[in-house]
Amino acid sequence: MPARGERIEPTHGWHQLEFRVRFGGQRTYELIRPVVLFGHSPAERAAETGAAARTLYRQVARFEQLGMASFVPPPKVEKHRTVPAHIRQAIIDVKREHPPLGVNEIRTICWARFAHRPSNATIKRVLAEEPPTPRTHRRFPPFHSMADPATRRLAIVRLHIEGWNKQSIAQYLETSRVTVHETLKRWIAEGVAGLEDKSTAPHRPATKVTLRAIATVKDLQENPLLGQFRIHAALKRLGIFLSPSTCGRILALNRRLYGLPKPERVPHDPKPMPFAAGRRHQYWTADIRYIDHGLGDFKIYAITLLDNYSRAVIASGLSRTQDLSAFLMVFYMGVQQHGAPEALVTDNGSVFLAKEAQRIYKALGIEKREIGRRQPWQSYIEAAFGVQRRMADWAFARATSWPELLAVHDQWVADYNYQDHFAHLHRPEDRRSPAAVLHTVCGRLYAPEELHRIFYTTRFGRVLDQAGYLRFRRWRVYAERGLPGQPVAVWLYAGHLTLVYQDEPLAQYRATYQPDRRRLKTVTEERRFETPHRSPQPPLWAWGEGEWLRVLRLPEYAARTRRRDAYVQAALFS
Repeated sequence: MPARGERIEPTHGWHQLEFRVRFGGQRTYELIRPVVLFGHSPAERAAETGAAARTLYRQVARFEQLGMASFVPPPKVEKHRTVPAHIRQAIIDVKREHPPLGVNEIRTICWARFAHRPSNATIKRVLAEEPPTPRTHRRFPPFHSMADPATRRLAIVRLHIEGWNKQSIAQYLETSRVTVHETLKRWIAEGVAGLEDKSTAPHRPATKVTLRAIATVKDLQENPLLGQFRIHAALKRLGIFLSPSTCGRILALNRRLYGLPKPERVPHDPKPMPFAAGRRHQYWTADIRYIDHGLGDFKIYAITLLDNYSRAVIASGLSRTQDLSAFLMVFYMGVQQHGAPEALVTDNGSVFLAKEAQRIYKALGIEKREIGRRQPWQSYIEAAFGVQRRMADWAFARATSWPELLAVHDQWVADYNYQDHFAHLHRPEDRRSPAAVLHTVCGRLYAPEELHRIFYTTRFGRVLDQAGYLRFRRWRVYAERGLPGQPVAVWLYAGHLTLVYQDEPLAQYRATYQPDRRRLKTVTEERRFETPHRSPQPPLWAWGEGEWLRVLRLPEYAARTRRRDAYVQAALFS
């Protein structure tokens, strides 16, 4: 605007007019004046002034509608004043109802109730302009103050529908978040039906007796000698935990359904045991039991060592003879692995009282004790043999080969040692098997060289050649061609020569002595055992009688003769 008294020539140039206008309404008037008065097009005027064409179109339309009032801008209104009154009141009411509510949660409540989400700044400004007055009454009383279960659960659902989160609902109703979570979970799954109280009893009570357990008991019950405690111990190793009484009921059920036989109960009166042990390896008991089998018309014996304290089987093996060498092989195995006991208890069998056995007991520092004559109940191993009869005799009778019989025996030893034993039921849960009671405690240990010195008259070490033979006292004897270069043990006593590899017999021969009682006069084959160590290469042809010599007599050492030189050293001096 020119100063007072100053005169300026009129102009229609926008670049001059732009510097003269002072108000926004005046500037808008000058922009649209040629369009309104002289009929210029908004596009032409936009090109002259540099303004946007759309802006000119809108301003012309507003002038045609409002006239000169269109040049006056509308009054400025604060942004939060545009929030509807009912939403403003809802923000104030919800804050008054539960003051710990945060801005974000109030914003969510507005969205859930009115589909309008005000900004955090708007909510803060509303609360600052009209601070909520203290609460005088509650919409919902505390959760546990409402007597009707459906009413208090419905209060949780209503607050959740309004946008309250679980933590705020729990604080407002004075209950736990778990209660709120479970109520909403039931509402989602069941609807209105989930608001009422329900019984906490399971619809289908949990049971340990499953079809799998019953089927497993039936498979074990094929051995009719197993009772409820042995079934309980076998299931426990398989991960099925049933009490002996429950196992007895399942056994009775299977007998009714499938007509299975029932084991006969043998009554007996318990008597005090004279060789009851108070510590591990105080007493070992050894005995030999005949095994019923179906491999032929020959006898097979189980030679077993038992620790009286833990009831653990220290060592056990099957043999076709019950001579001293067979017993010493099992005894050597037990001493080598567990050390020597303080005392050994046996019956009055000649095998256990032999002079060679007495010498070995004395060398190992073992006291030899015997049970009373015709008093087998004094031997702890009789109870173990009773367990073997119930657990393994059924499988022994069905074995069709020697390796299968050995596998059944080894399985029985493992099951017996690692299943719960009736004598240890008073112990903690993890100490009820013989192996757990024995643990890693050993008796009097001996070095391998010391054991070899003690057993030197009956046990010898040899190495097999490429053909599976070994040399022993000027004889070449066959053991197993599938073990070339492997060390084997030779047990010799009372005319029996037994070849053993890793505590498993390979072959047995009968030997006779020369008059010096050391050198062997004859060695004849008695039997060869079936073992898993056989060579995978079968023979190229079937050998006939006399074609395969398993025992060869080596020539005697020839007398040494003095070698006579062809040239004689002449005398150096005459």
